Amino acid sequence: MYRDIPEELLSLIEPVVKDHGLELVDVERSGGRAPRRLRVIVDNPNGDGRVLVDLCALVSREVETHLDASDAMDGAYTLEVCSPGLDRVLSRPKDFEAARGCEVKLETRRPLDGRRRFRGRLEGFEDGVLRVRVDGQALEIPFAEVSRARCVYEFTRDDFARA
Repeated sequence: MYRDIPEELLSLIEPVVKDHGLELVDVERSGGRAPRRLRVIVDNPNGDGRVLVDLCALVSREVETHLDASDAMDGAYTLEVCSPGLDRVLSRPKDFEAARGCEVKLETRRPLDGRRRFRGRLEGFEDGVLRVRVDGQALEIPFAEVSRARCVYEFTRDDFARA
């Protein structure tokens, strides 16, 4: 989640992303053995996920330079800069507001009603609370409890139509 990005990384990455007219959506770090992976997810201000590959490459080179110069990533790492993709990452309040009506998968920091993973239709997001219809029931999930969330892309006939 955007709010969980360590300040040291945020202060190095976000200015580079903004300089290229993009918005930082999230930074995902994978632990474990080297090389660790650092995935920087960016989007354009329209929020439609359309970010040119060349622009991702340019941001990647600049972010890598900043990270290496500051030693923010100790040890070997692999940097990946990408757009939110079909299964769009939801990490900021504006992402949830834009995803109203979409099917989402989310995980909470601790169990709510005996579970941590939910999949359902996002009916609304107001005052820091998500309203999600899961298995026919309306649930209210505090935004502060969400640790991970993504849209579920819903394929239609148009996705398979020939041009």
